[in-house]
Amino acid sequence: MAFFSLVLLLFLSPHPGQAQLPESVSPPTPLPSASSAPEKKPPSRHAYVGDEACRSCHQEKVKTYLGTAHHLASYWPGEHPISGNFIAGSNIFRTANPYLHFEMSATPEGYFQTAVEELAPSKTISRTERIAVIAGAARKGQSYLFWKGDQLFQLPVTYWTERDSWGNSPGYPDGSPRFDRAIVPRCLECHGSYFEWLPPPVNRYNKTSLVLGIWCEKCHGPGREHVTRNRSKSPPRPGGESEAIVNPALLSRDRQMDVCALCHSGAATPIQPALSFLPGGVLDDYIINLHYASADTPVDVHASQVQLLRRSRCFQSSTTLTCMTCHDVHMPQRDAAAFSPHCLTCHQAKDCGRYPKLGDQIARNCIDCHMPLQETQAIFSNSNGKKFKPLVRNHRIAIYPDAQAP
Repeated sequence: MAFFSLVLLLFLSPHPGQAQLPESVSPPTPLPSASSAPEKKPPSRHAYVGDEACRSCHQEKVKTYLGTAHHLASYWPGEHPISGNFIAGSNIFRTANPYLHFEMSATPEGYFQTAVEELAPSKTISRTERIAVIAGAARKGQSYLFWKGDQLFQLPVTYWTERDSWGNSPGYPDGSPRFDRAIVPRCLECHGSYFEWLPPPVNRYNKTSLVLGIWCEKCHGPGREHVTRNRSKSPPRPGGESEAIVNPALLSRDRQMDVCALCHSGAATPIQPALSFLPGGVLDDYIINLHYASADTPVDVHASQVQLLRRSRCFQSSTTLTCMTCHDVHMPQRDAAAFSPHCLTCHQAKDCGRYPKLGDQIARNCIDCHMPLQETQAIFSNSNGKKFKPLVRNHRIAIYPDAQAP
């Protein structure tokens, strides 16, 4: 659930998605009004303590969580390995413009992207920017951000794991030496844990305020009061007293879904300041998204996991199914086939239409047939005159006649 499965909102483009929809969904809920509620204020940076404070009492969970795509949704260069190939011969990206190419370089001073334009046989001009932030997930791809003063932008070249090659970043035209795609707060809200926004312009931030990656407190809420209470030498608190922290597993079904939907609900229009939503809150009070879409509104597979799951008959016929039914966010991503036991708690392998042909082996991989990988229409790369659309898992559980397990 990261870079392409975790919401890469910095990659969103205005192109509508194409997705199979169910015959019916629940009636849409009226849209909330941005003017009907007072403005919320994000918690101060002081309210957050960071993962190391959590580790003192939750060592095993923190240890495994640090290897997840959520935690690695963004990080500083040098903090973790970078996916792109910076070795000479593999560090060049040639565009559809024969007079423009990009060079990726790794030096003791850092990682860089350079646009090189050939104006004449012996004359070139170039622009070089340092990679300041790495965003994405190694198993899907990585994009890179750079600072221009205190403004944050996306670099024009992305590394695509699926193709094992460099290509234009989503939103950038092929063959143009532009470095102008602004990173707005909604991008950082889903790829980081904290930042101080200083508009105008819309992509201006306090550079020292960025907390990259998804911290424990993104899903559990600010933890300073919780840590203070548990480190206190005062007598034990009465049973049932608040722990000053949120355990999403104890929330109602809708509030559990809201925690995930903050970043896994596709394109959204904020109606409250970034970072103001906290676990346990009602997400509809903070953003407007496709949860309200009518049954005939297409939903793209990219970053719309919650909408697509809600359109599944499995979800609609259950009172307990949530994202956490199948996903343990404290553990690194598993192979798709490993999710099949969750399906088999309700379904029998012999009831599948392909059972007569495949037999019991069909129970080893329900996911690739009933939640297939599909091309996203929302993010893509136009490179060398060709359009590359990454594959993303469709979270609408359904029957897809053309789907085939590998």
